[in-house]
Amino acid sequence: MDKSSDFNYEIQVPEERIPILIGSAGSVKNEISNRCNVKLSIQSDTGRLLITPNSNNNDDFFKAIEIVKAISYGFSPDNALILLDDDNSLEIIDFRDFIGKSPKSISRMKGRVIGESGKTRKTIQELTGCLISVYHHTVAIIGSYNENKIAHDAILLLLKGKSHRSVYDMLYLAKRKSKIEKLQLWED
Repeated sequence: MDKSSDFNYEIQVPEERIPILIGSAGSVKNEISNRCNVKLSIQSDTGRLLITPNSNNNDDFFKAIEIVKAISYGFSPDNALILLDDDNSLEIIDFRDFIGKSPKSISRMKGRVIGESGKTRKTIQELTGCLISVYHHTVAIIGSYNENKIAHDAILLLLKGKSHRSVYDMLYLAKRKSKIEKLQLWED
């Protein structure tokens, strides 16, 4: 369970994600620490990680939290570090909030979001510009606010049982609308 207090942040990292968070010879841990000006204290046996800021820059501290969460939710360190860009954020959707805790239902919903040979996930990523990770009972999204909103809406439609075709149609429409809005900005 996550908790925040006294400018420290504690998070439980899944056991299988700890080596990825640490990296070869501590490379990932050190990169997060250096780029976000924080101290990461990992208890490898329990998976508990404490993030402590080394400065008063709260933006860097919160970025470190987002990066660690992204790695915990299945993103590679390189993809998680995209969160250093101020325009990007992390969004988490928990299947259990929509379908309960049944392992069979969760597996079915993961299949709907991933699609055959990863087609659905790839299509959502390509049409929104987001990165998507489906891990355990969650879907994590990294992208700009607008990208995340469109991807989030598409995933919710899938979770509500809408056909893949109707979700793809919504995504194509959103992409066209976004292109038109960008073109209009240049004309003004």
